[in-house]
Amino acid sequence: MVSAIKIKDVQVSYHGHSAIEAIDLTLEQGKVLGIIGPNGAGKSTLLKAILNLVSIDKGVIEIFGEALKENRKRIAYVPQRNQYDWDFPIHVLDAVLIGTYPILGIFKRPKKKDKEWAYECLKKVRMEEFAHRQIGELSGGQQQRVFLARALAQKADIFFLDEPFVGIDATSEEMIVKLLKDLRDQGKTVVVVHHDLSKANEYFDELLLLNKQVIEYGSPQQVLIPEVMRKAYESELSFLYEVGVN
Repeated sequence: MVSAIKIKDVQVSYHGHSAIEAIDLTLEQGKVLGIIGPNGAGKSTLLKAILNLVSIDKGVIEIFGEALKENRKRIAYVPQRNQYDWDFPIHVLDAVLIGTYPILGIFKRPKKKDKEWAYECLKKVRMEEFAHRQIGELSGGQQQRVFLARALAQKADIFFLDEPFVGIDATSEEMIVKLLKDLRDQGKTVVVVHHDLSKANEYFDELLLLNKQVIEYGSPQQVLIPEVMRKAYESELSFLYEVGVN
């Protein structure tokens, strides 16, 4: 089986300062991977490097055994919420419909079946009743659901999400986690930058502990142990005992 993502000796720097270095990772299909680590560890940078949103200094990144450009249509990306212009006047259904554009092509207009598919994706995140609402009127959790629906509309095979649970309600978080696991069960691959370590063992099949370099990569049981986590975090991680990971 061809790996979903393969990263070999990848390095990224900003203005001469190293952001990530010597990253090696192979992620098989049908997994939910959580990327964790302290602030400034390079988590979002790694995601953007995979997506070619930032340039790499050296190394090789393959998606399904090929360069990104060969498989771009098979990838969906949900950035951090603070990267959106929430004042932009667009209705919820139209925001989701944008997810069909990579399949349609830039010069083709969505047809009835595309609009029906976008509405179906809204139903998957339980946001269909807000289809004609302005997106800026929604709560943080509702907005995140809409942009996950947009990612679903792409019919992708790999989903990248950057801090999807920041600033959202518990109900939205629970629903999104279930949906990501459903995608995994369909053979999709999901990569999530995540900061709430207390829930990492519940949410992910595998964890990548990052602090500019790979500190540890494996199951939550392998990664979420104090002697491993101390290599990335300076403070004592008492929560690890509280969540029962040992």
